[in-house]
Amino acid sequence: MPSPIESITPREAQRQAARALDASTQTQLARLFGGLSPVALGLAHADWALHLMASPGRQAVLAQRAVELSLQAWRNLGVAAAPDAPTDTDARFAHEGWKQWPFNALKEGHKALDAWWREAAQQEEGVSRHHQHMVRFFTGQALDAVSPSNWAFTNPEVLHTARQTRGRSLQEGWQLYLKDLREQLGARPETPGEALEPLEYAVGRDVAATPGKVVFRNHLIELIRYSPSTDKVHPEPVLIVPSCIMKYYILDLSPHNSMVKYLVGQGHTVFIISWRNPDAEDRDLKMQDYLSTGVLAAMAAAKASSGAERLHTMGYCLGGTFLAIAAAALGRIARRRKGQRTAKEKALVPDDMPELASVILLAAQTDFSEPGELGVFIDEAQLATLRQAMHERGYLSGRQMGGSFQFLASRSLVWSRNTRRYLLGEDDASFDLMSWNADTTRLPARMHSEYLTALFLNNALASGQYRFAGSTVALMDIHVPMMVVATTRDHVSPWKSVYKIHLQTDTHVTFVLAEGGHNAGIVSEPGRPRRSYQVASVEDNSGWIDPDEWKAQTPVVPGSWWEAMQSWIRERSGKPIAAQPIPAAQALCDAPGTYVLTRYAD
Repeated sequence: MPSPIESITPREAQRQAARALDASTQTQLARLFGGLSPVALGLAHADWALHLMASPGRQAVLAQRAVELSLQAWRNLGVAAAPDAPTDTDARFAHEGWKQWPFNALKEGHKALDAWWREAAQQEEGVSRHHQHMVRFFTGQALDAVSPSNWAFTNPEVLHTARQTRGRSLQEGWQLYLKDLREQLGARPETPGEALEPLEYAVGRDVAATPGKVVFRNHLIELIRYSPSTDKVHPEPVLIVPSCIMKYYILDLSPHNSMVKYLVGQGHTVFIISWRNPDAEDRDLKMQDYLSTGVLAAMAAAKASSGAERLHTMGYCLGGTFLAIAAAALGRIARRRKGQRTAKEKALVPDDMPELASVILLAAQTDFSEPGELGVFIDEAQLATLRQAMHERGYLSGRQMGGSFQFLASRSLVWSRNTRRYLLGEDDASFDLMSWNADTTRLPARMHSEYLTALFLNNALASGQYRFAGSTVALMDIHVPMMVVATTRDHVSPWKSVYKIHLQTDTHVTFVLAEGGHNAGIVSEPGRPRRSYQVASVEDNSGWIDPDEWKAQTPVVPGSWWEAMQSWIRERSGKPIAAQPIPAAQALCDAPGTYVLTRYAD
């Protein structure tokens, strides 16, 4: 019998060699372009440029606009140079030195260039919506990169500080640059976690310090149950499903801003999932595994640990998307007579599941038709490039994922930071959220590919085409009360996208729009200054309200939305009962567990 190698025909061997060469070339190009697909970028800009070339009227308008902006910049020079001129609202140009020649000319020239290019990158007739989005986004990125505030000799604040400190600021900035460069060059995948620079806020001591025990563990999750801090507790526990894109303790930061500690202090028995930080051996983990071995297994374990028949559930970011899918699947099973299950449902859904008392989604999308700035990374060419990179490693690295989020807000997270750190010699501020942000996680290649393809690219969940346990998932099968929280400045889960849950469900929905971004808007503890939110409820069959109309007519409430959430949960909970300690027989180890401590260099 011929061996498999001998059975390959010359033509097939040639095809395999060609595919290997193509894959290698595309991988190298992706590295050169920072993980982006040069094909996707080229197609988008060619689409825009060709349509502009065929539009002489539009070209004439842009030419006239260039003259107008140039004259306006010239006039602004006199205004900016006046001693009583107001401070520029753009934080990059707030220093007084930007009012003086030649820096005011550099500033006004850049602002005119910025305004012209952003106008030129606006919608061209005939350009696809996705290509227009890409052109607009990357034009903005390029303009932010060439700002005169980013360079030492064109930034008056940098020069002033260097004179004041006799060059010490530049010397300290250079040392910070060398430190970051050494860390970057030394960050190899094989570097053991214990060899990495320690986090500024130690996990289990400074953050993730709420007392509790790990009461369940499998290959994918550890389930933490927190010790009660009140004499009585509500009979329905709260299970929190954080995103596997991040370490769970974003919701258990320092004691003063820990949502977990807050809920425990309000008389709730709290459980939280701690996702395992995957490695190359986990490359074939699927979304189905995260739903079954993760979310549903945690629900069953929370019931077994607490003895409670009903459970409040809360999901954050991707964890909220997972929770919505799981809740819909349970609703689908429950509406059948006697809760009958198919063979696939029996295999993927544990037998003794609790009844859901509520579903709370925090900054979690269920409709991905308007994903915000993340949409620039989502098309067939981009995903093919990403799949190739993940196939090589078996996972999406935490560094690559963190870099993508930084890229979305590069003006503040990259360029302004670099100016402050490397040119002014100011080290980054140290606080718990920044330390958590540095504690990155990986994602398995297959799960991440399925997530981006099914949900982002094809919007399968919103269109009723996503399948779990052998059947399609419909969010209309969620029949328990829902609270859905979005934040005003969220680049990851835009609030209008989150708001579309109203179109997908037919149950009670309390919608909260909180001030802040994706992380800081959620970690918004009582007592934090300058915080507010809007909240309104929609009952069954009450009809659709446009999001802008909803925002205009809903009163603004000062303070933390956590208090509204706590009242909402309490109203849907039973009469408090005596608190019980965590049984010693259930405790596998102390919180925060072991999975959260796994760190990788990449």
